[in-house]
Amino acid sequence: MMDLSQCRVLAVDDTKLNLDILVNTLGKSHELAVALNGVSALEMAVGSPPDLILLDIMMPGMNGYEVLERLKQHPATAEVPVIMLSALSDVGTKARGFQLGAVDYLSKPFEVEELKARVRTHLLLARAQRDLRCQNERLEEMVRERTREVIQTQQATIESMAALAEYRDPETGQHIHRVKGYVTILAEELRTHPRFAGTLTRDFIELLGLSCPLHDIGKVGVPDHILLKPGPLTNEEFAEMRRHTEYGRDAILSVQRKLGAMPFLRMAEDIIFTHHEKWDGSGYPQGLAGGDIPLCGRIMALADVYDALISRRVYKPPFTHTKAAEIILQGAGTHFDPDIVEVFAEFSQAFRQVALFNSESDEQRENLAR
Repeated sequence: MMDLSQCRVLAVDDTKLNLDILVNTLGKSHELAVALNGVSALEMAVGSPPDLILLDIMMPGMNGYEVLERLKQHPATAEVPVIMLSALSDVGTKARGFQLGAVDYLSKPFEVEELKARVRTHLLLARAQRDLRCQNERLEEMVRERTREVIQTQQATIESMAALAEYRDPETGQHIHRVKGYVTILAEELRTHPRFAGTLTRDFIELLGLSCPLHDIGKVGVPDHILLKPGPLTNEEFAEMRRHTEYGRDAILSVQRKLGAMPFLRMAEDIIFTHHEKWDGSGYPQGLAGGDIPLCGRIMALADVYDALISRRVYKPPFTHTKAAEIILQGAGTHFDPDIVEVFAEFSQAFRQVALFNSESDEQRENLAR
């Protein structure tokens, strides 16, 4: 049996005789405090919330209904169960108490055994509800902790996978960190745009930032003599280079077959397979156009091209920020979604700051200054 001797009960009644009866009946079984009026009752309840309140209705000054309303409005006492006490037994009197949040009603004069039974029942119920809330809070914290661990594992796995592609192409350096910054800027600023507001939820943006470092994972499948070639690629070599989107997509599909279709993997698949598509349909691998290109792929396309332009590659020197921005703006409506380019135009300096923060050489920093 649950021990209720430590439960605190507050009895409120303006008649001392009634309080004496309550003390004699309940004082040996529970910790009992008494108040002779509503004001004192509120001060005592808020200062040290009891486990149960027995509240008389008919009191001078502040009656029981007013006290009950204030108890339910205060955060410290809103959850404390209240049993109303009254010599009035009409339905309206009882109904009003229940409407205001009382859990039970006892008629005066008290039947001692009924009083004990109802107090015990509501204390047991209150204790069970409190224990359930504590258990739920513990479970929620366990879920939050597990979720944090899963997210950290995902992030570590993604960065490790993305690093594989960078090791194959050493000139890309901090590329994955920069593009993550770029796509976050674009997505956050596009959130209020009528075309994108329904898609760019907080969860979507979080998944986009989590998945975008994998965009070039497929480069691990491209032979070194093509990936690292210092001159122009032949048509056959370029065709093989383009297949990195397929290699990356197939790798993610393989993971999904084993782990299931997790949201960040589904988005990673879209980003990997579509970030080289172009708004006018001239991109690869599918030749998608306009809105048929997933939004995550359209955002990634602009971020990826900007970073490629400002970075040294085996086939070209780095461009200045000004030149890179000029090329992006010229690609509106052909290479890129024009609405995304419009946001880039407004926040290109934020791109520059991300690139400077993650710059790899004095040459790159000098070019970003221009």
